[in-house]
Amino acid sequence: MRDCAFCRIAAGEESARIVFQDEEITAFQDQNPQAPTHVLIIPNDHIESVKKIDAGDAGLLGRLFVVARQIAQEEGLTAGYRLVVNTGRQAGQSVQHLHMHLLGGRPMSWPPG
Repeated sequence: MRDCAFCRIAAGEESARIVFQDEEITAFQDQNPQAPTHVLIIPNDHIESVKKIDAGDAGLLGRLFVVARQIAQEEGLTAGYRLVVNTGRQAGQSVQHLHMHLLGGRPMSWPPG
């Protein structure tokens, strides 16, 4: 989708600090980090949100978690990290493209907000 910033990042049409990219997934530094490590992990193909996934997306969704673990290891997040997927504007999803936040490098409190 041309009007989706995350689609443009995945396609290399918009700049971002990419930390991982393959044919299915792109991960990049958040522009407004909420922790010392704050990476967004997205499917390259446009999926609006968790509301739009189906059983056929299971493999891709599993890979998002595998990539998150890989990045966490590379970032040295041995003490722990948080993975967040917001769904819908009320939950804080500001870009309507499915994405996972990888946050780490500081203690996290609960509940998150």
